[in-house]
Amino acid sequence: METRNIAQYFDTNGYIGSLNVLDKDEVDDLKSNFKAFEDDIGKADAQYSLHNVHVVHPWVLRLASHPRVLGPIKQILGENLILLDSRFICKYPDTEVPGKDGTEAYVAWHQDVRYWGVTGDVVSVWLAVDDADEDNGCMFVIPGTHKSGILEHHQASKGGNLLTSNQEIPEDLYNADEAVPCPLKAGQMSLHHGHLVHGSGPNRSERRRCGYVIRYVATSAYPIKDENRPRKFEATVLVSGEDNFNNFKDNAPQWFNRKNTDVIA
Repeated sequence: METRNIAQYFDTNGYIGSLNVLDKDEVDDLKSNFKAFEDDIGKADAQYSLHNVHVVHPWVLRLASHPRVLGPIKQILGENLILLDSRFICKYPDTEVPGKDGTEAYVAWHQDVRYWGVTGDVVSVWLAVDDADEDNGCMFVIPGTHKSGILEHHQASKGGNLLTSNQEIPEDLYNADEAVPCPLKAGQMSLHHGHLVHGSGPNRSERRRCGYVIRYVATSAYPIKDENRPRKFEATVLVSGEDNFNNFKDNAPQWFNRKNTDVIA
């Protein structure tokens, strides 16, 4: 997709799929580095527990600040960007990581911002570690639902939901028949708005489906203060431009060089 069309398409649909980011060598490095994580903590924990490791591991923050990742985000949110949060999400074949109590791992229909407590647009990146398709449980989105505001969520009744709070949107608030898949090749990324309704089914293939999910906001965004649900943003990093608002602390490690994010390799 041409750069000039990215912001317009995103505003209309709430998502963009299949953007090329990493070359073959970079994909090989990503797979090798993730395997080290996997070998260290085990496949069961690698499903969802690798949260905000970008402030600890340089290779992860290099991914989250890669020029070809940030380029489209800048078209949508502007030059001044905060990395809000990141997480690796993996679905393994049942033969490798059996579901608890016989359930299949899936991600229920939800909106990313429902529990975050942020005012301002949030753009989420799904950067594919592995090829993702319908067989191994790629993401599905419902285009245009980012314009519906924040919808009600409740506790999912079906077991196997990978979401931390076990949340889902009630079925009467969306039309699953309008959902479209977002298949990706390893090294590609998709973008989606924080209000977009999305989810993914179980992995019924014999292949892992792993991705790196990264959330970005403009520096003008700010946390919502809620005494009943206090939130901490301990891994926010200024990855592009300047922050003249200081609504989020810049937790950039000393080894991070933000200047490199403006250079296209």
